[in-house]
Amino acid sequence: MPEHQEHHHHNHSEHHRMMIRDFRKRFYVTVILTIPVLALSPLIQKFLGFTLGFKGDTFVVFALATVIFFYGGWPFLSGLVGELKQKSLGMMTLIGLAITVAYVYSAAVSFGLDGSPFYWELATLIAIMLAGHWIEMASVLSASSALEKLAQLMPSEAHRKSGGDIIDVPLSEVHKGDLLVIKPGEKIPSDGLVVNGGSYIDESMLTGESRPVRKGEGDRLIGGSINGDGALELRVEGTGEDSYLSKVITMVREAQAAKSKTQALSDRAAFWLTIVAISVGIVTLLAWLFVGRDLQFAITRMATVMVITCPHALGLAIPLVVAVSTSKSAQNGLLIRNRTAFENARRITTVVFDKTGTLTKGTFEVTAIDLHSDQFDERQLLTYAAALEAQSEHPIGKSIVAYAKKESIRPELAENVQAIKGKGVSGTIAGRAIHVVSPGYLEEQGLRRPEHAGHKGGVSRVFVIVDGSVAGSIALSDTIRPESYQAVKALRKRGIKCWMLTGDNRETAAAVANELGMDGFFAEVLPDQKQEKIRELQNGGEYVAMTGDGVNDSPALAQAEIGISVGSGTDVAAATADIILVESNPRDITALILFGRATYRKMVQNLIWASGYNVVTIPLAAGVLYSAGIVLSPEIGAILMSLSTVIVAINARLLRIRKEDV
Repeated sequence: MPEHQEHHHHNHSEHHRMMIRDFRKRFYVTVILTIPVLALSPLIQKFLGFTLGFKGDTFVVFALATVIFFYGGWPFLSGLVGELKQKSLGMMTLIGLAITVAYVYSAAVSFGLDGSPFYWELATLIAIMLAGHWIEMASVLSASSALEKLAQLMPSEAHRKSGGDIIDVPLSEVHKGDLLVIKPGEKIPSDGLVVNGGSYIDESMLTGESRPVRKGEGDRLIGGSINGDGALELRVEGTGEDSYLSKVITMVREAQAAKSKTQALSDRAAFWLTIVAISVGIVTLLAWLFVGRDLQFAITRMATVMVITCPHALGLAIPLVVAVSTSKSAQNGLLIRNRTAFENARRITTVVFDKTGTLTKGTFEVTAIDLHSDQFDERQLLTYAAALEAQSEHPIGKSIVAYAKKESIRPELAENVQAIKGKGVSGTIAGRAIHVVSPGYLEEQGLRRPEHAGHKGGVSRVFVIVDGSVAGSIALSDTIRPESYQAVKALRKRGIKCWMLTGDNRETAAAVANELGMDGFFAEVLPDQKQEKIRELQNGGEYVAMTGDGVNDSPALAQAEIGISVGSGTDVAAATADIILVESNPRDITALILFGRATYRKMVQNLIWASGYNVVTIPLAAGVLYSAGIVLSPEIGAILMSLSTVIVAINARLLRIRKEDV
């Protein structure tokens, strides 16, 4: 990955972490200074039944409140200035305005203005707002490690061949045209062509191909894929920005950047409350002056209105629900990395599943042993196949050996074992000539393929030939997870379309999609095409959730409105995704949608209460019922603010979904 891209992303991530540390530090300092402010507040003393005071205590509280205002309130004051410059009033404007009015009015009272100061309201408001923003920022720490995880797929160095020598060099010194040696089990250091050797390459994290692919001379390799048991020599074709992996990184970055522009629901509420606070405050001041009341009374009414308009509850309405929903979701196997996407789960109309490792287990298993001759039984056939495949590096061969071991079969000794390039393996067992081969070998040798061993999507079949005759065949497949059937059924029951997206061949994709009863599928799709397929669905009006487990899914995970990674997937997919399914259970997607809906309901309820109680308190604070002897004092307003916070907190704790609905 280009150095400047790494540097830019690192700086952005570190800046975000520094902001979280700053909010945390300001919160702790504010809480410590708030304790004496509360202790010296007449209202708190009256409420708790004690008396504390000394000469000059008013100025001590003023000094403490001044530190709290400028140090603790600095993020909101600077945020207020920033939002005013951008002409975009939001939460920072509302908080900044409220604490400024409270501080200026309280300071005026301390130095002679008749009235009651708002010092304890000011201190607790700043402390709670700092806590709310700290919680919120920590919960939405963006997919900051995604690009580093992608880059880590590449090895740190390569073995460059120069003449007769092999030299280990840093990856940054690898250039187009270099000849590299890749040892068994190593990661491919760059894109290029095989010039010597052959091996099976695991490209599942990059292309979505469920099984290792045989690569030989003239074949193309992708940097970041993993070499099998063979040694290879590679001629470098793509490095840096020209590499396949670098292009994937660019797509992830662009999709993530576009998604980050979503406006928070709380900011919209804060915008309107700011307008209300300013408008009603000014109207209150002018109205009381107009009816002949003195300036001091009018200012007190205005200050009460503007402080009350910014309840503690509004700052915590969303962060509290986020904290509760994040915790409860984790208990149900959902790790939330992007709260905005989680909240929007209620809007999902289409879920797109990656096949390998998500809908299927991602590993080959023996699913059937068919006999094509009455001279042998299944156990004998499996014994022959396992004896030959015990010396094979092919993943299908390894699966057969594993199945034989599971069935407690000890393979006989095979002699003269030879690989049939691209077709299978042959050898001699107890004097019999045995071949374990692909369907293509039968065609080459003119052997008839048994009728009930035909082609079937999603199934790989090898044939066992004994002394020139087809004795039987073994079917293997990447088996579908049992939970996948339930997940697709549950989602479609709720009117949500289910699509599959895979790098596998069309025949395999069709078999899996039809078996699960899905709405459709995209097959033989590369990562850049996967992103385009998601975009096609979005252009058709769908709100898309993408579920995957590999690097090949990263651009699509980032492009979708909601990216969901299964826990068994790569670190990259998890880092790019908005939500991670810990147990790799597709059914958890239903739980995700239900949790998203429940979370959004709680947020709306909290915002309605946090904002709605102002409908009653603001007119009373302004003094509309003053003639009837009813007026809301700053002290009562503060108590109502605290009550609002308690209600919001209790409501957040009541968040839950019924397990029987999942």
